[in-house]
Amino acid sequence: MTSRLPASATASEPTLESIDLSHDRLFRHGFPHDVFSVLRDEAPVWRHPSTPALEAIGGKEFWVVSSHADVLAVSRDPEHFRSFEGPRLAGWEPAARGQMLITMDPPDHTRLRRLVGTGFTPRRVAMLDEQAREWAVRIVDAALEKGECDFVHEVAYQLPMHMIADIVGIPVSDRAPLFELVNKALYALDTESESFVPEEQRPAIQGQIFLYGRELAAEKRRNPTDDVWTNLTTAEVALPDGTPTRLSEIELDLFFIVLAVAGSETTRNSISSGLIALLENPDQMERMRSDPSLLDTAADEMIRWASPVTYFRRTAVEDIVLGDAEIAAGDPVTLWYPSANRDAGVFADPFRFDITRKPNPHVAFGGPGVHHCLGSNLARREIRVIFEELLARTADIEILGGPIYSVSGVQSPVVFSMKELPVRLTPR
Repeated sequence: MTSRLPASATASEPTLESIDLSHDRLFRHGFPHDVFSVLRDEAPVWRHPSTPALEAIGGKEFWVVSSHADVLAVSRDPEHFRSFEGPRLAGWEPAARGQMLITMDPPDHTRLRRLVGTGFTPRRVAMLDEQAREWAVRIVDAALEKGECDFVHEVAYQLPMHMIADIVGIPVSDRAPLFELVNKALYALDTESESFVPEEQRPAIQGQIFLYGRELAAEKRRNPTDDVWTNLTTAEVALPDGTPTRLSEIELDLFFIVLAVAGSETTRNSISSGLIALLENPDQMERMRSDPSLLDTAADEMIRWASPVTYFRRTAVEDIVLGDAEIAAGDPVTLWYPSANRDAGVFADPFRFDITRKPNPHVAFGGPGVHHCLGSNLARREIRVIFEELLARTADIEILGGPIYSVSGVQSPVVFSMKELPVRLTPR
């Protein structure tokens, strides 16, 4: 689980010499906090050696940044640590580099972010609040009717999936088949799962998602509706020199994929991990049941606790010193957010789940700087509203078995995600 204890609490303590992040099994039961406690203490900027597993996915030696302060420093410095190669360790295919928000650096990133931001007006955000409430009620009531269910798929996944679909304007009838494809793409890398898809078959799945997004954009241009995607197909902002600019077709296509994949998976993991944390800490569950005003701080603590994006890669633009490490131009530099979110120098008692934690300067949304997640406020709203409705409608929640994780390993920035969590819900 994501609540694994630091190294001092485990039977066999890791050492720098024994650490190998390229082995998928390290993440089979959640994030290895014991390993990263050693890294923060002994080598907060550490050069990971090359391994056969890394070479097999096109990777090489890379830097592991594990402390909160260093993650902040890199996040705030796009001039020296660029995003162009993409967020995954081995880098993205050359055709995709620099073509979407997460692979752009200023000024290109600034232009695209301004364009995308036009879809999230105050009126639109208010509408999303209302929609989130309606979906949460329907989702929780449906789960209660079943009594026993897979919490990940039937509760945690449903709200962000429908909210992303509402934002994009995806017809309800298209949602199940489309997001089944998204799940296939997400779970395709897990070699120990029946969901594994051989590498040569993955482009076909991605291509179907890509094609759907392109056809949807064309339909919005032909028949505009009151949704964010219609707005983005026609949005226009001025460049610094006054020249008007719009999203290109490829930028729109790629942003659709980011929304469909990242927008649903990360919030789903936060909700699922949040439930486990509450049930493992019944005093926190009772406090939240008795005082709903704590939902705001509780949502941020669940996000810190889950830290659903495991790492993002940056690339050193030039030779630079970070901490005691001398990083060479072109070196991959990875920022490990779950580790930064357990840094005892920033978070008092970091391995304690505390729904009243404030301040809570977690970096689960990618840290500060130009790449801070556009959907951070939406994610908080979704977590808050699903737990508000869940706790209001249930007398008891029981986990019937341990969580099952899908593990992609370091070839994906979301190294692992919760796939199944059987629960029993008892109505009030």
